[in-house]
Amino acid sequence: MPGVTRRSRRRPPVTTRGTLPPEGSAAALGRGHTLPLRQWPITLVLLVAAAGLLITWQGHFRLGLLAVGAAPLLGALLRLGLPDVGMLAVRSRFTDVVLMFVLGGAIVLLTLVAQPDPWLRVPVLENIGRLIGHPIR
Repeated sequence: MPGVTRRSRRRPPVTTRGTLPPEGSAAALGRGHTLPLRQWPITLVLLVAAAGLLITWQGHFRLGLLAVGAAPLLGALLRLGLPDVGMLAVRSRFTDVVLMFVLGGAIVLLTLVAQPDPWLRVPVLENIGRLIGHPIR
């Protein structure tokens, strides 16, 4: 019948075929550069995290873990500030930035309150320790 639209009886495919990459996932540099240089944002974040693990392995756990926590914070700043970050873009820009800030912030906060002799004292955490029967000194 003219003017009447019929609904299709075609079923959607069982598997997804082709998805769009996240916004900003283009390489940071052109094809004339090697892969680590084209993907310099993720390379930089991984180098900072690796340096933090190396520092931790050498016995300076607080400094090393602060560097490990700084790596996702750096990634969040790069994702927020640069238009194209290559493989550092995984989800939407908002989701990537929020998750990296939360993860990096949690690592830094837990490093600062780690025992013995924490660099940051949080009274709420000391009260929780007393409640469960393990006083924090």
